[in-house]
Amino acid sequence: MAGGAGRLARVSLIYWDTMLWIYQFEDHDVFGPRVAEMWEKVAARKDRLCLSTQGAAEVLTGPRRDENWDLYSRYLELFRSPELHLLDFSLTTAEVYADIRSRYKIAPADAVHLACAAEARVDLFLTHDRRLTGKFIPGIQFIASLDTEIL
Repeated sequence: MAGGAGRLARVSLIYWDTMLWIYQFEDHDVFGPRVAEMWEKVAARKDRLCLSTQGAAEVLTGPRRDENWDLYSRYLELFRSPELHLLDFSLTTAEVYADIRSRYKIAPADAVHLACAAEARVDLFLTHDRRLTGKFIPGIQFIASLDTEIL
């Protein structure tokens, strides 16, 4: 890894899997502080965070179901901000998705996230799902777990 000591020296585009957004904005007792620390590092380095539109839909579902309109509005504001890069699912992404699903037998929702990230050529795909770490997905430089000291 670049930067020595197992850390990335400079990451420009980072995909945050769905749960990281929820941990950050819903003040998760256990994982919220770790994600908040990562959020600050990403901001300090001026890296860009990205998420698929499907991921945005997943994040919005809980507040919508619970009729937590304040949180729902905060998420919408974030997802519409120029600081976040929302990734769409195109026909080219569908081809990447099919490759990922057939090669790794990954769950459909996870394959959508990975395919969108690969199509965007992200430097880092950050997740809390350890089943995804260690996979080699062309277009994604690193896939790391939340508990990895990569940032």
